[in-house]
Amino acid sequence: MSSSAERRTNTGPGSRLSGALSRVVPRGSRMLTALVVSTVLVGLAIWRLQDFVPLVTLLVPLVVSSLVLGPRQLPWFVVFVLLVLAVTVPTQDITIRTSVAVVIMFGLGFLVLLSSFRRSRLGVAGIQGEQMFVDLRDRILRQGGIPALPPDWYATAELRSAGGTPFAGDFVVASRVGDRLEVAVVDVSGKGQGAGTRALLLSGALGGLLSALPPQEFLPAANTFLLRQDWDEGFATAIHLSLDLRSGHYDLRTAGHPPAALRHAGSGRWEVVETEGPVLGLIDGADFVATSGEMRPGDALLLYTDGMVETRNRDIGLGIDKMLGQFEHLLRGEFEGGAARLVEALGSRNDDAALLLVHRR
Repeated sequence: MSSSAERRTNTGPGSRLSGALSRVVPRGSRMLTALVVSTVLVGLAIWRLQDFVPLVTLLVPLVVSSLVLGPRQLPWFVVFVLLVLAVTVPTQDITIRTSVAVVIMFGLGFLVLLSSFRRSRLGVAGIQGEQMFVDLRDRILRQGGIPALPPDWYATAELRSAGGTPFAGDFVVASRVGDRLEVAVVDVSGKGQGAGTRALLLSGALGGLLSALPPQEFLPAANTFLLRQDWDEGFATAIHLSLDLRSGHYDLRTAGHPPAALRHAGSGRWEVVETEGPVLGLIDGADFVATSGEMRPGDALLLYTDGMVETRNRDIGLGIDKMLGQFEHLLRGEFEGGAARLVEALGSRNDDAALLLVHRR
């Protein structure tokens, strides 16, 4: 009974109409066909209804096509729109205003045409390509999320780019392997779009290495990965924390990165945890020596990039002192949300900034 009803549903008027439409206009060409028909109708309206439909109405299908058509269809459609424009212009009263409008429309058409040639390298339409890129960014940056921790631990990371966008050269990757928390704070060389795209690639690679390798092998593997990239600015700094969530024992390794800072709950004083290691991507076979310690209840640990402590008029040492002083002033023992407040107060406006806060309650 249900199968016969299903067959009747599948052979209903709607299904037959959809099937006939698919035979006449393939699914991949329906949007192009609709835009062509609408462009023809607009051209006829401009010709017959000059007092009501201006020439610039042709910009509507042109703009829509730049958003929805693929790189193979878009150039031909732009040429078609410009052809319709050329046909309809002689039907208009030629004035200086009309001439300027035609020049502007041809200019916009050529800009859309040039953008379609650039999109051909990606092979997808405008909106679809942007969605793919944003989805890729979100998937990769999700690796920087701090995993679930035991109740006696609190950790949070805060990022801010110099341009105020989600794309930055600084990033955080984190992973929990059994009772160990593995976190790396990384600063990719350069600024702007170039640093942001390199950071996306590097964060994806380092996110996989962080959970797959023993702690002592992470930075050497990251260094090897960077050496194999053909980048004009192919280096990065990093600090890697490997924390035992049961005992509080930690190992810190750095690669040309600002040192971590540990707050001792008993004395309320900060200790700069000095570590040494070369910048990633410059020296083959580099060695990264660990500095070990223990976080006791109440202690806090800060990992950060140079955008938090360095400016043109201030060196890193003074910047670290200022950051730690601001930490005490802003937090006053309330660590939840402290990373965001500290980045907002001290993060450089001209450089990317990243901060990781770990607190043992």
